Amino acid sequence: MWDEAFLGYKLGDEHPLDPVRLDLTMRLAGSLGVLDGVVPLPPVVRTDEQLLAVHSAGYLEAVKGAPASPVPVGHGLGTPDNPIFERMHEASALVAGGSALAAEQLASGHARRAVNIAGGLHHAMHDHASGFCVYNDCVVAIRQLLDSGVQRVAYVDIDVHHGDGVQQAFVDDPRVLTVSLHQHPTSLFPGTGHPSEIGGPAAEGYAVNVALPPRTDDAGWLRAFHAVVPGLLRSFAPEVLVTQHGADTHAEDPLADLALSVDGQRAAHRALRDLAEQTPTGRWLALGGGGYSLFRVVPRTWTHLLATVLDRDIDPDTPIPADWIAHTSLLAPGAQLPTSMTDGAAPEWVPWDGAADTGVDRAISQTRRAVFPLHSLDPDDPRD
Repeated sequence: MWDEAFLGYKLGDEHPLDPVRLDLTMRLAGSLGVLDGVVPLPPVVRTDEQLLAVHSAGYLEAVKGAPASPVPVGHGLGTPDNPIFERMHEASALVAGGSALAAEQLASGHARRAVNIAGGLHHAMHDHASGFCVYNDCVVAIRQLLDSGVQRVAYVDIDVHHGDGVQQAFVDDPRVLTVSLHQHPTSLFPGTGHPSEIGGPAAEGYAVNVALPPRTDDAGWLRAFHAVVPGLLRSFAPEVLVTQHGADTHAEDPLADLALSVDGQRAAHRALRDLAEQTPTGRWLALGGGGYSLFRVVPRTWTHLLATVLDRDIDPDTPIPADWIAHTSLLAPGAQLPTSMTDGAAPEWVPWDGAADTGVDRAISQTRRAVFPLHSLDPDDPRD
């Protein structure tokens, strides 16, 4: 899903969520041939009726009226995280429309995979904006799938921040399994996502949270991912896998404290592709998310994501094209730009065995003990 109109979701010149990261991703993917022969589908602005399946009527009216309002409108709007900007409703509804269109393509059988790098705005709540997110396109897409007859959707969020808005939207709905791997909530916004958050009374075990200690690297992150996610997805057997690929887990991200490399993030994309292929239908919707190293990290990570979705995997040692470097140098004079699609890391990991006692292993055990028994899985057996 792509249209340059996605670049209109701009919260201000000094705001860290700069849409230049989307433009640079598409330019890099184009220069590397990842998009050769691919005709993107342009999104359509989501209608009020469709948005009201996710957000309250009062909130929609506040978003629409905020740019012209002389007084604060509330609903989390007009804050440093969520400043008011011109055509805020239209830009936000377009992002939601892109993710909804992707879901429609999967539900209708027109595609088995779809990707919207402009999406992944996972913090927006039913009646307020939060964490740079106005409308929650992740929830919009999942609702679209459910309304189209899909019975089981798994949502896996690998952003550094907890996917709180998606968890809250489906906290009591056993048709949706939400899994979030994120930096520990005692050290990072939004302060939620503890292993003890397991879902509401009607859906206990269907909210899953892996809270990782700061400075967790490729090896630790991948160890945690493989110790929790595959077993749950095998048990749940989703008809569609929806994933959120925030690039802010990178060691250079200015807003968080995990320590992954582009190579580790690429390994995560590939692991999710493998898991999507193991689901009963193989349907996979990949969304963007956070990521604030605008020039060095996000374009490379999400170009790898596009390549992964398209089965056009890029050799990590591939040089960055000269035309991309020339263009980006004009936007970021003096910046140290990447020269290849790798950080030179080897994202190797040791499978969890329940014996080690590191911060990562404790996080794994806490999550498994909280939710695995609710899925008839043994929290202490590495084979589950």
